[in-house]
Amino acid sequence: MFGGVNAPANSPHLRKSGSRPVVYDLDEHEVENGIEEGLLHPVEADDSKGGTPVSAAAMMPSPILLWRFKVLLFFIWGFICCKVGWDSVMRMSADKRDLFLYEAFLYFNPLLLAALMVWLWGINLWFFAQGGVNYAKIFDLDQSHLTHREIWKCATWMTIIVPTSMTAYIYLYSHGEVSYAASQPVLLYAAAVMVLIFPFDIFYFSSRYFFLRTLWRIVFPLQAISFTDFFLADILTSMAKVFSDLERSVCRMVHRQVATIAWLEADSVCGSHSVAIPLVLVLPYLFRLNQCLRQYKDTGEKTTLLNALKYSTAMPVIFLSALKYHVFTERWTNFYRPLWLLAGVVNSSYSFYWDVNQDWDLSGFTRIFKFNKPHLFSHMLHGRRWVYFWVIGSNLVLRCTWTYKLSAHLRHNYLTVFFIAALEIFRRFQWIFFRVENEWNKMNSKSHSHLLVNEISNDEEKLLHSINYSV
Repeated sequence: MFGGVNAPANSPHLRKSGSRPVVYDLDEHEVENGIEEGLLHPVEADDSKGGTPVSAAAMMPSPILLWRFKVLLFFIWGFICCKVGWDSVMRMSADKRDLFLYEAFLYFNPLLLAALMVWLWGINLWFFAQGGVNYAKIFDLDQSHLTHREIWKCATWMTIIVPTSMTAYIYLYSHGEVSYAASQPVLLYAAAVMVLIFPFDIFYFSSRYFFLRTLWRIVFPLQAISFTDFFLADILTSMAKVFSDLERSVCRMVHRQVATIAWLEADSVCGSHSVAIPLVLVLPYLFRLNQCLRQYKDTGEKTTLLNALKYSTAMPVIFLSALKYHVFTERWTNFYRPLWLLAGVVNSSYSFYWDVNQDWDLSGFTRIFKFNKPHLFSHMLHGRRWVYFWVIGSNLVLRCTWTYKLSAHLRHNYLTVFFIAALEIFRRFQWIFFRVENEWNKMNSKSHSHLLVNEISNDEEKLLHSINYSV
């Protein structure tokens, strides 16, 4: 997701595996539109016939025309998927239609949300590049890290493949090919795993290795926690719903319940009352909690314990909600539901306070509101006061709605839950801007302080040398 391992300066893999070489003498607009390979061909001339030299670029269509053609193909593909999917759904009986769509949505919505996160991450990187933020330095990336263009390329393929597989699933099931329909989500999940762990130097190998290594460090925090480690772990907490649905999908695949209605039994092993749901939901918060404890062990800073307490407040919200399916209704209404509401308020309030005061640095917002100091992104986005009011207000609202997603007993409307999960990913997208900016400011402040110390030391040495010479 972020970058890769180091490579020699002259290595053909200095950039990403399968990517194009870097060319510096081309027009930037042409490079961005992917026609630099055609421009690299030398001018050919037929000296024997005295012909006029013809450049390969002259034979290429306009970059704008190519872009418009790609967009047209994308919309045609989207129309075909919608038309085929709609016609297939209308073939089903009304009593089976909603249940089948719920199942289809369960298998494919996790990867759709992951694609949304990848798209937004590409936007984050584009803003950082435009704003002069050296995100490669912040995340300790090498020169082969993925840029926003490569991130968007990955997101585009995800956006194409996942809905296509979903359309095929609906079409095959509606036409009676249940076994072939059941194979669609299985093949999609297997392909996603294979692409991620493929051991050969293709498909951005160095970046995949970096991503998997960071995940390993998150699950097993046996070393000092880096900024990249807890940054990705924070993103994973916003995708807890994705992991929960992935677990339920894989469970049904293992028990051969895909494209059936056996799983509709709430008390079944893969049903909505399964104890695995809260356990999977709590895992990202548990990983982040362990990271905070590890940081306290390494640094002794008490703020890391307060941060650990923040992640621990999500656990009562998750488990109290799950208790609804395992206690009597009267007991839930009179005792556990008030506790769940209290836990939700505490978690949302604490998390909101930590976002603004610690992750984003409240002092930075104070400077902006008073306009006492120019801001890092004043020429782009963050220089206007309304932006800060918006991000603080929307973060508070979305922190509260996120409690809805963490509560298994509120999952009756899958479209509503999907929409709230997408909003949480958008909230994390906003959070990334200010979190990375705060880290960048800290790094610049440390560098500036280090330079001042060096200058003072040099001045003292010169002064002592002058005194000794005079004596």
